[in-house]
Amino acid sequence: MKFIVAVIKPHRLDSVRDALTAIGVHGLTVSEVRGYGRQGGHTEIYRGAEYQVNFVPKLKMEIAVSDDLAERVVEAVREAANNDQIGDGKIFVFDLEQVMRIRTGETDNEAL
Repeated sequence: MKFIVAVIKPHRLDSVRDALTAIGVHGLTVSEVRGYGRQGGHTEIYRGAEYQVNFVPKLKMEIAVSDDLAERVVEAVREAANNDQIGDGKIFVFDLEQVMRIRTGETDNEAL
């Protein structure tokens, strides 16, 4: 099993969700986060004053999938979140040791 974490631009959420649904992903978790990478933030003008935004708003998606689905999930997220611009995001893939569905006690792939 794999645990996939993707950090994407907020306006790409619907297209990423649609792409994941199309390949059979049944659930994911989304959190609003702030951070910076190579882009290092940006400046904005508000009421004539310029402000430095050091932490850029992003969305963090967490997806647990079986090993056979992992590569398709990574590619679907990459394609749907890609704008060919700095700050499009990152995808991290981790090995997932164990999963348990609380309600039924099912474990591992059956719990996904």
